[in-house]
Amino acid sequence: MSILARFRAVPDKDKASLIRKLVENGTPDFDYFYLIGLSTLMATLGLLLDSGSIVIGSMLIAPLMYPILGVSLGLVMMGENTTLLSRAVKTLTKSLAAGLGLSVAAAFFFGSPEMYQSAEVMARTVPSHLHLLVAIVAGAAVAYMLAKPEWGDALPGVAIAVALVPPLATVGVGIASANALVIKGATMILALNLFGIIAVAVVIFLLMNLGEKENIAESTLKREDEKMENENKVIAEVAEQITESKDRVVIIEEHISKTQSRHET
Repeated sequence: MSILARFRAVPDKDKASLIRKLVENGTPDFDYFYLIGLSTLMATLGLLLDSGSIVIGSMLIAPLMYPILGVSLGLVMMGENTTLLSRAVKTLTKSLAAGLGLSVAAAFFFGSPEMYQSAEVMARTVPSHLHLLVAIVAGAAVAYMLAKPEWGDALPGVAIAVALVPPLATVGVGIASANALVIKGATMILALNLFGIIAVAVVIFLLMNLGEKENIAESTLKREDEKMENENKVIAEVAEQITESKDRVVIIEEHISKTQSRHET
């Protein structure tokens, strides 16, 4: 049995589920950036504390894998409509920028010269072709497992193997400490991870022939945009209610203050 036939034989419902999962979990909403922020802060603190367990924990809550695979899916479906690709690229860029900013701030305010040179930090400053190989293997695994619901329990292990957030946090530590060696090494490792995952995922998605499922991606994008729009409306209404409530409190306090002043006079 050929490998191509094996990938093409993935049921259509599982292919559709994979596409929806990538689009939905890669939506740049509050929940997504909230987890990106927490995972990056956690990774930065773990690096400063030289704690491998904390760094591993940060990998488990990071949703960064989804927009990366979204870029691969967008490349596969790139034809006349590049909406999916441009959205995934924007989400990934904003994620890296936000994570880097938080990492720099955390390292600057909570770090020290000794912490900037911890073993966890320095371990992520020496790029190697093995980092690229690990990214390729892990990317191939996660791209396939997302189309296999029964393998969902193995995804956390893949997230740990890829290790996208720690190199990003290490770049932040390097910037905070003004250490060019750390910045250069960690940036190279992050770039190798990104390239390896995106490249191999493109191959896996082409083998699955996901390009013919573009209508599913477009409908999911539309639904997610509507969902974000509705959520923004609700948030705006709640914010207005909070403002009105504060205004009422101020008015009541001013009224009480004026009443007390009259009584005193």
